[in-house]
Amino acid sequence: MAVKATIYKVDLQVSDMDRNYYQAHALTLAQHPSETEERLMVRLLAFALNADERLAFGRGISTDDEPDLWSRDLTGVIDLWIEVGQPDEQRLRKACGRAGEVRVYCFSGRSAELWWKKNGDALARCGNLRVFEVPAESSQQLAALASRNLRLQCLVQDGQVQVMDDDTTVTIDVRTLK
Repeated sequence: MAVKATIYKVDLQVSDMDRNYYQAHALTLAQHPSETEERLMVRLLAFALNADERLAFGRGISTDDEPDLWSRDLTGVIDLWIEVGQPDEQRLRKACGRAGEVRVYCFSGRSAELWWKKNGDALARCGNLRVFEVPAESSQQLAALASRNLRLQCLVQDGQVQVMDDDTTVTIDVRTLK
């Protein structure tokens, strides 16, 4: 019998002063059995940093032809393709051909650094690709916030991000790699 996904209900309030975006989102996230809470929370962070009315979660990490998050225009054209983690270079090049813009949010400290060293030169040719690194300490602090029912606020100002629940504030300096 297959292990089922764990469902998380999230009430997310986004106040992005850098983009003048202020909105509340009621989200349902499915955590794949092989997905860690750290990755789930970085996925949620990626949503908050790119939130708009058309941004949606993909079908999951076991789906090869969809990203973790994406935004499509009204005709179905992919405007924004977002990957979380350390995706394959070939997958990213293919995504760059399919979408107007591709963003990657990598994490996990040393392994993210090694992934970028290995793939950075080859990905430099992708003009519509942006790569960000969430520091390992920050992604681990985000993972500590995870619970099946979350009420979070995300404040973005001058490039700095704060994710807060009732008791804890996690400050994140997302680093731009490309």
